[in-house]
Amino acid sequence: VRDRVRRGDVYQVNVCRVLSAPLAATDAGAVVEPDAAALAARLAAGNPAPYAAAVHVPAATGLDPVWVVSASPELYLSLEAAPGGTASLASGPIKGTARTPSGLTAKDRAENVMITDLVRNDLQRVCRPGTVDVTDLLSVEEHPGLVHLVSRVRGELLAAGPGLWARALEATFPPGSVSGAPKSSALRLIAELEPTARGPYCGAVGWVDGDAGRAELAVGIRTFWWEDEGDGGVLRFGTGAGITWGSDPGREWDETELKADRLVGLASSER
Repeated sequence: VRDRVRRGDVYQVNVCRVLSAPLAATDAGAVVEPDAAALAARLAAGNPAPYAAAVHVPAATGLDPVWVVSASPELYLSLEAAPGGTASLASGPIKGTARTPSGLTAKDRAENVMITDLVRNDLQRVCRPGTVDVTDLLSVEEHPGLVHLVSRVRGELLAAGPGLWARALEATFPPGSVSGAPKSSALRLIAELEPTARGPYCGAVGWVDGDAGRAELAVGIRTFWWEDEGDGGVLRFGTGAGITWGSDPGREWDETELKADRLVGLASSER
């Protein structure tokens, strides 16, 4: 990544790795989907998160199966209808992670500002000119075992109604915090470097109420997903870090372990 930064291709790339653990099959050898609600409850007790979620559509329903449990601290998009048929769209990018506030560095702050600007530009594609504002910059949020730098961006939508989500997702997906800047160049480099598909990790997890004109979608970080691959299937968890010219490889690797440590420990414990 630093070589590509040197060449001027990118400024920042979020590079991720996917951890996996096989689950035991039943005594009869049948694959049984694990209890998503039980894992969600365990994470809620041991690692409460503002955008936690659990989505389970069993394969037995005949629909495309989904098994995702997330303890996400990050807002991807929220939609709030306003009087007069208008609506506001907001995002809360996270960039900068450390065990304590004193561990946050100048690199973390510069990276957060860079990605906040990217998110601001994304929202400007679907919001009224002059309405997109950074309402909060470089706030320190404390979460179990670590702290994050969080910024907030909000704008007034050009138009709500049919086609809203097609426009919003086309303009903003994938989230800037889990891709990089410039986004298109970062995504090409991610495709070259990451040997494993991210699956639902780093995607969008949440709810949309079309009747009320409200929605809240989290960035799918701190997220587990299960896949039926025979025997007991495989439980996966993704973790990553933003790489810039100022990155130190050891620190970035440690950051990926810090993000995973508590949640993987909760998922792995017997009670």
